[in-house]
Amino acid sequence: MPNLIRPGHPALHYEIDDHTDPWSNAPVLILQHGNGRSARYWYRWVPYLSRYYRVIRPDLRGLGQSSANFDLDRELSLDVLLADAVALLDHLGAREVHFCGESMGGILGLALAATHPDRVKSLTLVATPVFISNTMKSRYAMGAGSRVDAMKQLGIRAWVDATTRQTRLPSDTHPELFRWYVDEFSAGNQDVQLAMSALVNGADATAFLDRVGCPVLGLYPTEGQITSAEQEALLHARLERFEMVHLPTGFHMIHLLHARECAQRTLRFCAGLDGIVTDEP
Repeated sequence: MPNLIRPGHPALHYEIDDHTDPWSNAPVLILQHGNGRSARYWYRWVPYLSRYYRVIRPDLRGLGQSSANFDLDRELSLDVLLADAVALLDHLGAREVHFCGESMGGILGLALAATHPDRVKSLTLVATPVFISNTMKSRYAMGAGSRVDAMKQLGIRAWVDATTRQTRLPSDTHPELFRWYVDEFSAGNQDVQLAMSALVNGADATAFLDRVGCPVLGLYPTEGQITSAEQEALLHARLERFEMVHLPTGFHMIHLLHARECAQRTLRFCAGLDGIVTDEP
């Protein structure tokens, strides 16, 4: 089980999926999960990508199999997560990578591409909000003072079940996937889940957009509830090299609902920049 171990920091777990030719020296593609999730949520993408890329799926600190042994008040911020990401690239010996992040993972990708432009060859944003709108903050508060208050009052499982039905996954058409999603999310460390949700609620990537110079692919739901038309317009206006693809759903978890198309579009995007032929017999 690979982990990044650093003195004074929590152990960070990551998965490696590599089915490339052993002589190819394949490029690295980071798949970064979003708020409250883990590396396991990318499982549908791996078969499409790992034949051509060395795929790395990190667990953010405190989530998945990464350690939660850190001070949540002082050691959980976007800057801290950014430092973790850079440390992981150094640990892997990856000078430059393709970075793909879903939701909050994409905000981290924007921060990385803006502040460490030499480390990011391309960026794929999967249903990534630029910020959480007041409408969504109110909806996720569910009548309580805030999202975190609602999670505490209802319990994380009940809150995740209710909000996922509204915005993330259609429970009626994908009942097994829905149950798996709720089970996985609810199994996470509750204190970390609360702290991470507070972080996401206040996140705003607007200041990073003008500083991202690498090519960016956006994979977004059609008329997404969390990723609004206003935010999509910001991406088009402020990102230097940006293309967007809409997937036919209003739900947020497009990387699960449309995994094959998302993975194949990401593969074509990255491979086109690397000159990799992906239509082998």
